[in-house]
Amino acid sequence: MDFPSREFQDPDHQPFHFGSNAVGCISCTTFNILAPIYKRLNNKRRESEFRELWFHRNETILDRLLHLKSSIICLQEFWVGNEELVGMYEKRLGDAGYVTYKLSRTNNRGDGLLTAVNKNQFRVLNSREFLFHDISDRVALLLHVELFDCFSQNQSVDIKKEALIVNTHLIFPHDSSYCFLRSQQVYMILQYIQSYFDEHQLPSVPIILCGDWNGSKKGHVYKFLRSQGFVSSYDIAHSYMDIDDDSDKWISHRNHRGNVCGVDFIWLLNPYKHQRPLKESFMEAILGNITNLLRKASTGSVDPLHFFKMDGNYITYSQFCQALAKLHICGSSQNGLSNEDIKDLWEYLDTDRSGVIDLLQYTTAQNLHPSSLLKEDDEKNGEKLEEMFHSSTSSLTMIGFKVKNATFFPPEVGKGIWPEYYSLSDHAHLTVEFSLVEMNRNEEFLFHSM
Repeated sequence: MDFPSREFQDPDHQPFHFGSNAVGCISCTTFNILAPIYKRLNNKRRESEFRELWFHRNETILDRLLHLKSSIICLQEFWVGNEELVGMYEKRLGDAGYVTYKLSRTNNRGDGLLTAVNKNQFRVLNSREFLFHDISDRVALLLHVELFDCFSQNQSVDIKKEALIVNTHLIFPHDSSYCFLRSQQVYMILQYIQSYFDEHQLPSVPIILCGDWNGSKKGHVYKFLRSQGFVSSYDIAHSYMDIDDDSDKWISHRNHRGNVCGVDFIWLLNPYKHQRPLKESFMEAILGNITNLLRKASTGSVDPLHFFKMDGNYITYSQFCQALAKLHICGSSQNGLSNEDIKDLWEYLDTDRSGVIDLLQYTTAQNLHPSSLLKEDDEKNGEKLEEMFHSSTSSLTMIGFKVKNATFFPPEVGKGIWPEYYSLSDHAHLTVEFSLVEMNRNEEFLFHSM
């Protein structure tokens, strides 16, 4: 049997060493390590059947992680169902100065998440498990951390040095109906985060959102998070934009079908970043998914809107529901929209509350793009932010994160190439280095280092 090679020892593939112990810097690595219960071998058996294979591969993964010395490690497809593997990670990470948290997917799926933070850099204030209770049994793991003194002791301003770290793994898009479930999973994560802020009466603190998102920059999950003010750290580091020409610059995964795409992200949301109302962003993501399905369902030069049975230029609620049923995204589908989602979407589209939607309303709504939405500074959102940061937090100085560098390993994936020598996982790992900066609500903040 062939064992995975220790690629990081190859001098031609030496990783960039981030040196996270430098004052004012932290780093974060996200990695889907491919659970042995899912790793297919050439004989169609699973790696989990051969201890010597999965043990050696995971030892090599740990060697690599410990070599990187990242401040934060977020792993997906962590084989929580195997006590020996769990013990291996907990011991080696613990001996290296990390405190670890793990979370199983529901219904005994066998895998889950592991998040590790360097206890010399962070104090964990709280942890929270988010269980989606959907057909994919997905979960998310939140850590609320405080950074140890990362600024000079001579600072005259009291700086709040807290952050949220979230680790997750969205469902694979087995078919087009799963795009709705994936948007719902993001919506739930952001709702959970907002609930945590409300429950603990937190001021705005930076959020690092890591994981395998099972979708690329072209998808509506990406656009959803962008509309909420999050930035993709890797794209920021390499000055990539939210345009089609930059959507395929890098990859991070070769799936079981042999397709390659970029799905692993470390998202960043800094304090005081203006955000659109969450439900509005969710409705836009759902509408975008519906529009994509309408385009696929239409033939030739036929306008996708003609998929609806319309009374002239108007769509009634009944006609809207019938069209969604024909697209198999509601009703009996567990991956699609609930009745509540459909009602909420109708209210979002029926802006004049006339009980019908005209083509102009629908076309205007579907053409909204997150890049333009992020620039809007409407009064309603501004008033909400004023209320959120009023009085006691108005003069509070926070830490923020500025992206300094970001690299994938193996490095070829950053050029859109999947190297055949790589065997640690079917995912590359992403490591981002952040510098820490002071922020207050009255100043503009540039994400990228000059």
